Amino acid sequence: MIQQSFLQLLPILVITGGGYLLSRIYNLSQDTLVKVIVDFLMPMLIFHALYTSDISAALVLGLAGVTTFIVVSLLLLSYGYAKISGVDAREFIPPVIFMNSGFLGIPLMKLWGGMAAMNLIVIYDQIQTVYIFTLGIMIVTGGFSFRGTKEMVKSPILWSIFLGFGFRFLNVPVPAHLLTTLEFGGDAAPPLAALALGVSLGETAFHFNRHLFAGLLLRIGGGFLCGLAGSLIFGLEGMSRVVVLVASSLPSAVFSSVLPMRYGVKADFAGTMVVVSTVLGIITIPLAFFLAG
Repeated sequence: MIQQSFLQLLPILVITGGGYLLSRIYNLSQDTLVKVIVDFLMPMLIFHALYTSDISAALVLGLAGVTTFIVVSLLLLSYGYAKISGVDAREFIPPVIFMNSGFLGIPLMKLWGGMAAMNLIVIYDQIQTVYIFTLGIMIVTGGFSFRGTKEMVKSPILWSIFLGFGFRFLNVPVPAHLLTTLEFGGDAAPPLAALALGVSLGETAFHFNRHLFAGLLLRIGGGFLCGLAGSLIFGLEGMSRVVVLVASSLPSAVFSSVLPMRYGVKADFAGTMVVVSTVLGIITIPLAFFLAG
C-alpha cells in the first residue's frame, strides 16, 4: 500500500516541483495562474463533475452530514489553537480543515475499492468543495462580513456548484458539445493548481516550527478522529466508513494554499502544510487504511 500511495502522490510532487523549477527560470505570474484556476478552469471542472455524477439525493445528504461534522469540528479545533497560540487564523485554518479529497483522494479510492469507493469520495469531495469556496472565502477574508459575503456571491466556483447540483437534480439538458468543452477545460485545473503551488513555493518562506507540527497533527490525526466520530454519529459502516476515515486524514488540499493567495492573504504556512503533509502521506495514508480496516 505504501508503494501505491507513493504512486498516487507522485504526479502532485512532480508537477509541484516542476512549477518551482520553472519559477526559478522564468518570471511566472503567480497571481495570474491563481485567477485562471479559481475563476475559470475550476468552475468548469465542478459543474461537469456534479452534472455527470451518478449520485442519489439520499446519499448526498448522508455524506453531507458527515463532511459537515468533520469540517466544523476541525474548524473549532484549529480556531481554538490559533487564538491560544496567536497565529493568523486566516492562514492557519484552511490547510487544517480542508483535505486533498479530490485529485488525490479520487484516484486513490478508485485504486483501493473500484468505482463504488470512488463514487463515495466524489460526493465527499463535492460537499467539501462547497465549504472551501463558501466557508473558506469567509475565513481568508476575515469572517462573516460584507466583504466576505460579496466575494462568495462573486465566486464563479460557488455558482458552478449551485448550477451543477441544480441542473443535475432538475434534469436540465446540457448539449453534449458543451459538456465536452467543460470536461476539457476542467481537466486542466488540478495539475495547474499543483503547478501554481510550485510557483508559490519560490516565494514561500518555509516555517518548520511548533505551529506546523500542530497543524499536521490536527490535519492528519485530528481529521481521522473527527471522521471516526462522524462515522459513529451517522452510522456509517463498511466501505463508506473506510472512505470517510481515510479521506478525513488526507494531506492538505492544494486549494487551501491557492485560495488565500487569491484573496491577498499570506500563504507561507499553507504552502508548507501542503508540501509536508503530501510527502508524509506516503506513510500516513497506508496507516489510515490500516486503522480504518
